[in-house]
Amino acid sequence: MEMLLCPVTFPSMGIKTQNLKLTVAAFMMTVMNSLPLAAQSDTSELMMQLKTAEKSEVARIERELKLEWSKSGSTALDLLLLRGREAMAKENTSVAIEHFTALTDHAPDFAEGWHARATAYFSAELLGPALDDLQRALFLNPDNYDAVFGLGSMMVTFGDLPRAEQAFREVLRLHPHHENATNALKRLEGQGIGREL
Repeated sequence: MEMLLCPVTFPSMGIKTQNLKLTVAAFMMTVMNSLPLAAQSDTSELMMQLKTAEKSEVARIERELKLEWSKSGSTALDLLLLRGREAMAKENTSVAIEHFTALTDHAPDFAEGWHARATAYFSAELLGPALDDLQRALFLNPDNYDAVFGLGSMMVTFGDLPRAEQAFREVLRLHPHHENATNALKRLEGQGIGREL
């Protein structure tokens, strides 16, 4: 199951508070500046394969990466992740958040727990908590292109299209065949963001 924050749409939502805008800007600067410098995970070989893969191999490599990222090291914690994902699939966001919260409480160093809860928070329109969880997820696993894509989606929601472009370009640096990021960049270019004159 793919845990994207959703294909990007471009709603005409305003930023609700100046403080949130400043927090988002500071967070983006921190995350985007630290991604290339972060330590390599034990999936670094798969990430290298993903960058050079033929299109026919991409789905297999993605599955292997997501399988590795979904291993907490504990059967009980893996079950919490699975139950949370099942709740998300049934659009039962509040139950998903409960499962993911139990997971992050018991496994604070498990990046996918934070990413999954960020996805649930975003679905529930709890943008501040979603942003906090994405920060933690990317600190623990800077290679998670879906989490970076989620960050770009949030920048679109906040109306910060230049930072959204930056995030989507980072996704494509990590995963050159990421269709949602490619499509999101095309939509941004259609709005004049990132288009060369």
